[in-house]
Amino acid sequence: MTGTRLAGKVAVVVGAGQTPGETIGNGRATALLFAREGAELLLVDRDETSAAETRRLILDEGGRAEVHRADVASDDGPASVVAAAVDVFGRIDVLHNNVGIGAGDGPPHHLGDEAYDRIMDVNLRATWRLCREAVPALRETRGAIVNISSLAAIASAGNLTAYKLSKAGVNALTQNLALTNAKHGVRANAVMPGFIDTPMAVDAPVQALGLDRAEYAGRRADHVPLGRQGTAWDVAHAALFLASDEAQFITGVVLAVDGGQSVLVG
Repeated sequence: MTGTRLAGKVAVVVGAGQTPGETIGNGRATALLFAREGAELLLVDRDETSAAETRRLILDEGGRAEVHRADVASDDGPASVVAAAVDVFGRIDVLHNNVGIGAGDGPPHHLGDEAYDRIMDVNLRATWRLCREAVPALRETRGAIVNISSLAAIASAGNLTAYKLSKAGVNALTQNLALTNAKHGVRANAVMPGFIDTPMAVDAPVQALGLDRAEYAGRRADHVPLGRQGTAWDVAHAALFLASDEAQFITGVVLAVDGGQSVLVG
């Protein structure tokens, strides 16, 4: 551990594994940073092997973390996550939802029902249900929710209809959670990443489409006013701030972490 900003707190990180790639993903980076700041963690992912690797990295640094395998889009997934956290740690102080898929998405006139339903189930419905299940425990600790949205929620995303709708929904959900739980001391905020150099955002399309990674990453960087893509650590540090007591008077905020892209969007 290197800090104390989350000392004594229990954090549930949903999406704590990652797809293979050259860089680190948002969920794993956030889990590592939370652990370095003193949190005990429940690492949730449907890929148990990937979550276990995140746990190994945390244990190597002297932290404490346990793995819970769950498909949060399934009927019993969200409830099992909360039950596991309370059973293992006795409480929940932070719920961090880092879930998102976009496979099969497309423009409205080509998007099929099955792809639409799956994206909405994972990105929005599962996030809502995780929050719903966790709120009673979070009210007991006056805890915090940090949801990961996307710049796609407010930016042009013609070929990502369901993804855009789902992340816009996450923004609205976060604001409603903030409003309806403020009197119980529960804060809810969201992080809205722009172009971040993660395995899911860069390596997955590079491999699927046979692209040159450096060229593809460079094209993405060209759209960022700061002149580079962000890293998962940029997202993780924003999540850490919102989860910590440093943000104890901040709720209902959707924080863009995008190198200025949202300024271009206006």
